[in-house]
Amino acid sequence: MLSEPSTATVRATLPAVGAAIGDIADLFYRKLFDVHPELLRDLFNRGNQASGAQRQALAGSIAAFATQLVEHPDTRPDVMLGRIAHKHASLGITSAQYGVVHTHLFAAIAEVLGDAVTPEVAAAWDEVYWLMANALIALEARLYAEREAVAGDVWREWDVVSRTEETADTATFRLRPADGSPAPDFRPGQYVSVQVELPDGARQIRQYSLSGAPGGQLHSITVKRVSGGPSPYSHGASPDGEVSHHLHTHVRTGARLRVSLPYGDLVIGPDAADAPLMLASAGIGCTPILAMLEHLADTGHPAPVTVVHGDRTPADHALRDEHALLTEKLPDAAAHFWYEHPGADHPADRTGLVDLSGLPLAPGTRAYLCGPLPFMRSVRTQLLAGGVRAADIHYEVFGPDLWLAAS
Repeated sequence: MLSEPSTATVRATLPAVGAAIGDIADLFYRKLFDVHPELLRDLFNRGNQASGAQRQALAGSIAAFATQLVEHPDTRPDVMLGRIAHKHASLGITSAQYGVVHTHLFAAIAEVLGDAVTPEVAAAWDEVYWLMANALIALEARLYAEREAVAGDVWREWDVVSRTEETADTATFRLRPADGSPAPDFRPGQYVSVQVELPDGARQIRQYSLSGAPGGQLHSITVKRVSGGPSPYSHGASPDGEVSHHLHTHVRTGARLRVSLPYGDLVIGPDAADAPLMLASAGIGCTPILAMLEHLADTGHPAPVTVVHGDRTPADHALRDEHALLTEKLPDAAAHFWYEHPGADHPADRTGLVDLSGLPLAPGTRAYLCGPLPFMRSVRTQLLAGGVRAADIHYEVFGPDLWLAAS
């Protein structure tokens, strides 16, 4: 909880800091990478830095956390903090790195806001930072402990035992621990980080959902080659994906990859074991959904399951047959696929973007969404209008979480 003097100061300065937070975040990253270029080369996603997405995510999270402290002092944004902590754990972030961030972030705040940063203002925002940082450090320590991992020691070598072309730009890689140890267990919907060395020597990291059910000796990731251009479910154009292109171009059976332990908070909780479910995805967002479906089929989920997916064409829909077959294995489930450009035999009411207006929503439905942010915003809006509680709608974003930043 923020102290009373700091609460008053943060409340008074939040509009000014909020208005400048984008500039602060931009300057922070420039200062950080000037002193620590290895962080941009080997830890941060260079594509997200170039597009400004990471800056937006940082700005949104800081603003949301500070607002929560002053407007709702008796609660904590645990969903946001948990999502960040899982991502940090998959990257092997350690507590010492928060001190590095603090140094450059507060240098950026002082430079952008100038004389407005009095000793009282600096102390109040310092308190905000360390409340957020220490909450994340504690959550990440718990995540490491659950995996019986030393803080930050999440990386292992894995062998690629097979590669399957799913679509023209999507491939599934099946992986086995190189040292012969058992594959770590995971919860359906979780992801791993994959680090590859690129031609310029950078060791870039990306997260990929585990697309099979837990319990086997292999892990599977299904990777879409990210190419720049517009998408029906995203605003503007996206940059080419360095890591996805490397995996598609260079990684074959017999290759070795550096892969993290599994993390991620888009999982079906025990409270939803007997609840009606909606599993909604777009594009390659189907991968965590498939892991959930396989698990639900294996365990015989008794309640209704509504499966929703949107894509450009049936040919672009990775693992389309598996998506349909796993749904059919459930006792009470139905799959509904929308395509921008479907074949001649595709239902007219499933053409275009996902529209839930004709689908029944059982009382108590828990929804799990994965895909581009505009897709999830649209589906979430429709679910809320249909009576699904906000607390029962869970999501996963591939890349920086811009949900709060875009609000």
